Amino acid sequence: MAEIGIGILGGGYMGKAHAVAMSAVGAVFNTKLRPRLEMICASTPQNAERYRAAFGFARATDDWRILVDDPAVEAIVIATPQNMHRDIAEAAFARGKAVFCEKPLGASLADSRAMVAAAEQSKQPNMVGFNYIRTPASQYARQLIADGEIGDVTWFRGEHTEDFYADPKTPASWRTAGEANGTMGDLAPHMINGAMALLGPIDRLIAEVETVHDARPGGAVTNDDHGQMMCRFAGGAMGQMYFSRIATGRKMGYAYEISGTRGSIRFDQEDQNALWLYRMDGPEASRGFTKILTGPSHPDYEPFCQGPGHGTGYQDQIIIEARDFLRAIETGQDVWPTFHDGMEVNRVIAAAMASSRDKSWKHVSEF
Repeated sequence: MAEIGIGILGGGYMGKAHAVAMSAVGAVFNTKLRPRLEMICASTPQNAERYRAAFGFARATDDWRILVDDPAVEAIVIATPQNMHRDIAEAAFARGKAVFCEKPLGASLADSRAMVAAAEQSKQPNMVGFNYIRTPASQYARQLIADGEIGDVTWFRGEHTEDFYADPKTPASWRTAGEANGTMGDLAPHMINGAMALLGPIDRLIAEVETVHDARPGGAVTNDDHGQMMCRFAGGAMGQMYFSRIATGRKMGYAYEISGTRGSIRFDQEDQNALWLYRMDGPEASRGFTKILTGPSHPDYEPFCQGPGHGTGYQDQIIIEARDFLRAIETGQDVWPTFHDGMEVNRVIAAAMASSRDKSWKHVSEF
């Protein structure tokens, strides 16, 4: 087994998740490459040292350039605010290092395109962090669709809804300023990525995006609270999606329904270890949705647990991502979703924002 030095930029919520994943992935998946937690970067020397001690890194810094330049750091994970993604990724690629970047890929479509160009020029492994589509249940849904188990897909409904800003008295913060931090930059990318993973590219769409609470304690709100869109997939299916950070009562509303000519699928991330499947088989009187509890026979479940129905959790999704990133580095082969896949999500979001402004249908290929 070979070691690889890992540097993580950002020590907060996602930085911790990736540090834990890199510590656990070798034992869970018996990877040939074993991560070595080499360096972590945070916004201040004090925070960097605190994260170093807590997560088990060898060293810490408050300057991302020092981390990227360090020869012992062979691959990096970007878990910083979106406005830093491009500079860090370009610098890392220029130094011949593999890069994993949390979603959204760039703070804008222009940033994402530049990051894809840097990745392609460097020929280094690259991935984007869309963790929710990696649950065993959603991986199984992808298999069912690809195998034709529900026939030709005709319709898709998806949402990513949460309620962390449902209360208008919740104070303004960094999340309420800047387009990339609004619902369309924060939550929408997950479901758009999921929809395209399940059904393929989106051809055209029409969208509405708005701010419901335009002022909060501490300041004005300058980005969006929720958005909706109708779309047509390139494969022909109709689609509807809704994204919200003010969906009262929703905590992790990453959910979808898919209808086909021979069956249907339903999934809700708040019950992430179950998939509902309807097959148009047998007598009408005995037909109905079947609740399938994930277990060792489903993708990426058994390495975590041998008991069906015992379940996997959020952190396990990040460990699966870490396995895929290490595999890409080891083999030199791209593992989905690459930076290019992340850019395609940004294109859909750009089309949706333009559609909302112009109140008209937009072809994603125009962006």
